[in-house]
Amino acid sequence: MSKTQIDLNGKTILVTGSPGFIGANLVLRLLSELSSGTIISLDNMNDYYDPALKEYRLNLINAASVSSPAKHIFIRGSIADKTLIGKVFTEYRPQVVVNLAAQAGVRYSIDHPDVYIESNIIGFYNILEACRHYPVEHLVYASSSSVYGGNKKVPFATSDKVDNPVSLYAATKKSNELLAHSYSKLYNIPSTGLRFFTVYGPAGRPDMFYFSATQKLAAGKTIQIFNYGNCKRDFTYVDDIVEGVYRVMQGAPEKAVGEDGLPIPPYAVYNIGGGTPENLLDYVSTLQEELVRAGVLPDDYDFEVHRELVPMQPGDVPVTYADSKALEEDYGFRPTIGIREGLRKFAEWYKEYYGGE
Repeated sequence: MSKTQIDLNGKTILVTGSPGFIGANLVLRLLSELSSGTIISLDNMNDYYDPALKEYRLNLINAASVSSPAKHIFIRGSIADKTLIGKVFTEYRPQVVVNLAAQAGVRYSIDHPDVYIESNIIGFYNILEACRHYPVEHLVYASSSSVYGGNKKVPFATSDKVDNPVSLYAATKKSNELLAHSYSKLYNIPSTGLRFFTVYGPAGRPDMFYFSATQKLAAGKTIQIFNYGNCKRDFTYVDDIVEGVYRVMQGAPEKAVGEDGLPIPPYAVYNIGGGTPENLLDYVSTLQEELVRAGVLPDDYDFEVHRELVPMQPGDVPVTYADSKALEEDYGFRPTIGIREGLRKFAEWYKEYYGGE
């Protein structure tokens, strides 16, 4: 797909969901790369998981901004607050928007559906409306590999049908893609959706398996391994995700007019995944080895007595596997960081952050 190149230097860039996990790492990357411009972080700092982690990431951003030629502004608030979003766009006129703010988690959506509708549907609608009234050069937004549901065909390609979500979270992410397509068509807004595949890394989300499993093992508790370990996940290290987002930001779908004289929607969706699905039991074994190496767990830790194989959970799928060829063809990028390297960095960070707890 043809792209319109965007020089991010000198631009005002809005990153919602920062200082969330991916958002914070993206802002840190922008602060290190840009020679000028303004980066606006927006997040409601909710307590879905320990807010201290978001404060930790925000402190990293503030420290990085001291030596960066680019300016950083943090705004505490929700994308579901239409008045706030309108004020942000009116005051700052962002030219590039990266919407990472969302209520995450497949299992949490089963018991807390309201927050998913508020953030992932109403919040994203507010972003689209703002992009409509204050035209942007490129809207990049987070989708998810969850949209593929129980698809049997692997690897998952963006050309696959994704009409059968198995969780509300997945349904909201598919809805984001549909809404973005309609706004791209109606208002000629260049938009790119990114389907992330199981992102992990230092200072990640504690509700993700690798993080929650580490906390349980460190406390001497038993971890549950679902579907009796017969799961495969396309794990993607956060630096690979950020590299993909950074490149995509700089190449917006090109605007064009069709034979009917109306805009051809400048719209695209890509997978960002490692492309090498890992067996869950192998992943757990690698994690445990790296936790021992980092000193989080003792050398003689008995792993077998702290593992419990259990059935599949509602909303989960047995395999995720990304076909990322389109991303490689259009942006020259393919994730490269393997689970050994990624989990080692996480284990070392965990030891440093939590110390002797």
